[in-house]
Amino acid sequence: MASSVNARVACDGDQAVFYKEFLPRGPLEALKALFRGSRATRARQQNDALLSAGFQAPTNLAWGKLPGVREYLFSTAVSGAGVTEWLREKLTQRSGDALLLRRELLCSLGSFIGRLHAAGFIHGDLRTSNVLAQRYKDEFNFSLIDNERNICKQPAPGRGMLRNLMQLNMLLPSDITRTDRMRFFIYWQREMTDLSPLEAKILGGRSYQWAMARLGAKNKL
Repeated sequence: MASSVNARVACDGDQAVFYKEFLPRGPLEALKALFRGSRATRARQQNDALLSAGFQAPTNLAWGKLPGVREYLFSTAVSGAGVTEWLREKLTQRSGDALLLRRELLCSLGSFIGRLHAAGFIHGDLRTSNVLAQRYKDEFNFSLIDNERNICKQPAPGRGMLRNLMQLNMLLPSDITRTDRMRFFIYWQREMTDLSPLEAKILGGRSYQWAMARLGAKNKL
């Protein structure tokens, strides 16, 4: 399957079990692992931490080491399609029921990320393709994948929340309107009861500006 240059990913025919091989990012990989654990170890730990806190994530099945500093992890698949896919392929119509579902998706996503941050979790790579959404019993449920760089700390670090919000804001203007971005933010803010309205507004504004600057630098605006 398609993956980053730092990993190999495969799945069985039914896509029920995934295999991920963690490739070394550089000569210091083994040294870093001595102090903070290997990437495979962190992935297992962070999957378990999310599951223990009531969030949906892959379930670890088996893991081990390969020659060199490579490791592998087998885990269960989680249901759903990436939020990016929902917006670009499943809910492309901007009218009728599809429009209502788009808005519901973004409001539900805001609540989900708000609960995640309120619980102290910062995702290591919160692009919308790493948040899987499934429509079940008239509501959206979400799961998180690629969790190896997550951290959990109470309260969640402001810089980490800012980065996560920026990563979610990296959707193109053709994917999502500014009004829909605000819908997401309002529902995120409702879960962040420990933040003052001013603090939340600053995070929301800076994350949007950061994302737009990055998109502009990539000539995507």
